Amino acid sequence: MKRILILLAASFACLRAAEKMNVLLIISDDMRTQLGCYASTLAKTPNLDRLAASGVKFDRAYCQFPLCGPSRASMLTGRYPATIGVIGNRTWFGDAHPEVVSLPKHFKNHGYTSIRVGKIFHGGIDDTEAWSIDGQIRTLAGVPKDAPKPTKEADPDDVVKEVPPEVRDGKSDSRIVLEGKGEKHGDYKAADRAIKYLRENKDRPFFLGCGFVKPHSPPEAPQSFYDLWEVKDIPLPVDFATRPTVPDGFPAGSIRPKNADLFIGRDASPEEAREMIRAYMASAAFMDWNVGRVLAELDALGLRQKTIVVFWGDHGYQLGEKGKWSKAGSLWEQGARTPFFICDPREQTAGRTCTRVVEMIDLYPTLAELCGLAPPMGVEGRSLAPLLGNPDREWNHPAYTVWSEDGKTFSGVLVRTEQWRYGEFFGRGAGRMLVNPAKDPNELTNLADLPQNAATVEHFAKMVREYAKDKLPAEGGK
Repeated sequence: MKRILILLAASFACLRAAEKMNVLLIISDDMRTQLGCYASTLAKTPNLDRLAASGVKFDRAYCQFPLCGPSRASMLTGRYPATIGVIGNRTWFGDAHPEVVSLPKHFKNHGYTSIRVGKIFHGGIDDTEAWSIDGQIRTLAGVPKDAPKPTKEADPDDVVKEVPPEVRDGKSDSRIVLEGKGEKHGDYKAADRAIKYLRENKDRPFFLGCGFVKPHSPPEAPQSFYDLWEVKDIPLPVDFATRPTVPDGFPAGSIRPKNADLFIGRDASPEEAREMIRAYMASAAFMDWNVGRVLAELDALGLRQKTIVVFWGDHGYQLGEKGKWSKAGSLWEQGARTPFFICDPREQTAGRTCTRVVEMIDLYPTLAELCGLAPPMGVEGRSLAPLLGNPDREWNHPAYTVWSEDGKTFSGVLVRTEQWRYGEFFGRGAGRMLVNPAKDPNELTNLADLPQNAATVEHFAKMVREYAKDKLPAEGGK
């Protein structure tokens, strides 16, 4: 019987390889799990909700670093931040590890037309040799001068804008209303290019990475999206605070003293907070609308049954919870957890939800297996293909999320299991936190110092040190 099962599995893998499924990887920037498909009654995301219903939605998916560059570098190489050496926004993984083959390059090396639209790697830092079409010129510090040039000049409209100085310096917090339908915005143009490339490459296998920069700050959307909500109807988080506030009993290092994206250096009144939450939701709805335009074209071309579609938010985001308005430094559930679903038309599990804990480094080996490709040596993630077939199957693997203040060592390490969230902080505000999400979803009570949890805390502390190894400060690594 075992031999028969092995032969059947091998035959299935060969069949998948022969099919040459396309891949459409859609990435949203700063998108927390506040979508309709994640039971949000506030969100207006009909296109993503329909997409989730056509595949398997992962309820407990976690990024490896709550910041754009490190999170994307980790997912796109299938390696943890410490392994790939990217723990900041100005590092290109190929500088220290030129031998590493990124996800799009792996598909390109196996005969796929690999196409980049919008923000896939961090803005200005691109694996240019990974793309057959539309590689982006690398411009940021830390990129070697002799780095390979893109195979094609990037579209001049495809520029990930920096946060405006007035927002970055905390003088004001912009909520931008776009003209018309947002035709001049980068996300609208990214959807246009994705549609163009789908039409041009519909008859050959493709890997299309389509990155939208919204709802990254500053929130932007046409007025019609803002009009979907009344400000007075916007609820505030149960743990809302006017400024970054460490909950009683938690380590000081669990909350950075200054926000990084919005309300920088100043308090957020309840009225301003409601306005900003509405703006974020409008920006997310605008992104969802552009996703819908791309998916509509995929259907119009008859490609849905030939294409594996993935949606992923590169990390979470806090919208006033504990007074925090950003993702940077957040090892709380809202910062580490990401929206994530995989839609493979060959599977019979459409509309199912998987509650197992998964990491974003798992996507690389998953897509490789689904398309009949062997992942390169060194990939650290685990293929999620078994969970696509049976979302309820046993899957006992923790997720790790880390943060670094100095760009060299980890100032915080978070371990997520099905039952617990354990965080340990080093340097400023050192300490431990232990939360039971099922009983305390808002993370208001630290259980780390309770005597009955001593063995659990010690177990997690050993996991942290084994995982972080050489990346802990001297006093934290003892």
